[in-house]
Amino acid sequence: MTRPKLTVVIASTRRGRFGPTVGHWFADIARKDETFDVDVLDLADVDLSPSFDASPALARFSEQVGASDAFVIVTPEYNHSFPGPLKTALDSVRTEWQAKPVAFVSYGGLSGGLRAVESLRQVVAELHMVSVRASVSFHGAHSLFGADGQPLAPDAPLDAATELLGQLGWWTNALKQGRTDEPYPA
Repeated sequence: MTRPKLTVVIASTRRGRFGPTVGHWFADIARKDETFDVDVLDLADVDLSPSFDASPALARFSEQVGASDAFVIVTPEYNHSFPGPLKTALDSVRTEWQAKPVAFVSYGGLSGGLRAVESLRQVVAELHMVSVRASVSFHGAHSLFGADGQPLAPDAPLDAATELLGQLGWWTNALKQGRTDEPYPA
């Protein structure tokens, strides 16, 4: 039996960003869990320019999102919310997101990106996605990771990641079966 496909979306596209450190750490944890086949989609590698809506890049992006069964969005917090390129990516396709679960891994200063996640939960609900309750949050993230890209105190984020993957796996199976049994009525 094939495993469902999880796409880990790295949301930050800024120069000098910390997102790849957090995103690849989580993708490695998800691969070790073996619930999913894991792919990483770094939005810095997607052409999200104003002409994105009419470009071949949109077709490739749509295909990648459509082929995924579940998502984990790795996001920083910028000005109490999430990055603009992530909003562009979310708004660029519609049916490809529908009836699929999404979880969040966030990072930032004192809030650990939690305000970005709260904003995202509203957006993904409008896209007819199911947001899982468990999340992973890194408060003061730059000081929590070593030069090797691994958390300096790995137990706490590992426990949170394991809980997140458990909930995401359950929702992925339930929603995938639902989409198989009957098309989603959007």
